[in-house]
Amino acid sequence: MQAVAVGWQVYEITHDTLALGLIGLSEALPFMSIALFAGHWADIYERKKIVVRSVSLFALCAFILLGNSFLPETYFSAHKEYLLYFVIAITGLARGLAGPSVQATLPQLLPRNVLANGIAWNTSAWQIAAVSGPAIGGLIYGYAGKQVTYAFCAGFVIISLSFFSSLPAFSPAKALREKMTDSLRQGIVFVLKNKIVLGALSLDLFAVLFGGAVALLPVFADQVLDTGPEGLGLLRAAPSVGAVFTALIITRFTPKYKTGVILLAAVALYGFTMIAFALSDIFILSLFMLFLSGVFDGVSVVIRSTILQLFTPDEMRGRVSSVNSIFIGSSNEIGAFESGIMAKALGLIPSVVFGGFMTVFVTGLTSLLAPSLRKLELKDYEGEEQLKK
Repeated sequence: MQAVAVGWQVYEITHDTLALGLIGLSEALPFMSIALFAGHWADIYERKKIVVRSVSLFALCAFILLGNSFLPETYFSAHKEYLLYFVIAITGLARGLAGPSVQATLPQLLPRNVLANGIAWNTSAWQIAAVSGPAIGGLIYGYAGKQVTYAFCAGFVIISLSFFSSLPAFSPAKALREKMTDSLRQGIVFVLKNKIVLGALSLDLFAVLFGGAVALLPVFADQVLDTGPEGLGLLRAAPSVGAVFTALIITRFTPKYKTGVILLAAVALYGFTMIAFALSDIFILSLFMLFLSGVFDGVSVVIRSTILQLFTPDEMRGRVSSVNSIFIGSSNEIGAFESGIMAKALGLIPSVVFGGFMTVFVTGLTSLLAPSLRKLELKDYEGEEQLKK
């Protein structure tokens, strides 16, 4: 909900594609600056406390956005969007702090033999929120204004905080005795040496970096599809609807056979759907293409998350999750910045077409350079002894 509200508000102020890209950069830089350290802290401190404090920071940002929405449009002169960038930067910092601890908690709650299924359900829960949030946020913004939208955002963050507070507390599996620099290096080296993990993370990084067009949706909604914030909310929700559809299917049919081939095919098809979206000027068709992009992206997310959790020892999950966060979590925001620059340089539609073709190219290149990922079958890695080998 907040992403839709901030995106539309910035577009209303600036009518500039680069300004939309700067939203992503504002979140990505603080996120990347703290993510590795957050992984180290997740492996030495109680993870629940880190999450609760991070979500409390989210709540503070939500209330600042709510208060700012009541100020007159002329209060910050011609640069009111700068305050929005600053608040989004703080949310990026909070997300970077919370991410490794949140990701490292799920394997502590579930036994290994149902972890892949649990990840699929967890992904479904997240995607349901990602579906309803943009859709509801766009409708509220269009019919009731930004103040009411930000009030809902603040309320839901408080509810989220109460749920996180109710989780059991888990101590890290092993106490770390290394210096922080050595600890962080171990997490990076683990990822670099594990070709399957590195291949999966790299594939998703470049696919999202080049193939995403979420940051430009306000412009597509206004200039190409002739709709307002209500339509923008539906466009933002469509990929998540597709991802929920996929995740619910995967909870029943986990891709344990030819997993690597399925992953590569899903990322390539994601690129093709983004090309089709860019070339469409029909709202329903564009909505359907975004839905399909979510379907294929959902396959990638579940498989990548399962690979990451199955191949990582518990005492390193925080640090490896932080490396994953830098690869994947920041790629959405850096991708948003890239989208803004490319749209400024090439034009709106050509920039998204170019990104889609680059996603397909990266998929083919990964298939050639990472044969172990291409040949991966998760059925071979469900047991503890097999993972040690």
